Amino acid sequence: MHLFAFFFFPIFFPFFGFGFLFYFLPTILAFARNKRDTTAILVLNILLGWTVIGWVIALVWALKQDVPVAVR
Repeated sequence: MHLFAFFFFPIFFPFFGFGFLFYFLPTILAFARNKRDTTAILVLNILLGWTVIGWVIALVWALKQDVPVAVR
């Protein structure tokens, strides 16, 4: 069993880790860019990120420029 774990973990975990980062890339970008809708992008990413369309929408939303809010 130890021989299997010795060879399995170094191969499995980098792919799992990179997949996790890639899946949450729209949320990470939104957080890094201080988007107003970071929470909404996170929810969209969690609920619909498993579909390609939901992930692309979240990515576009995260990369889109925020429209300035007029303060009165």
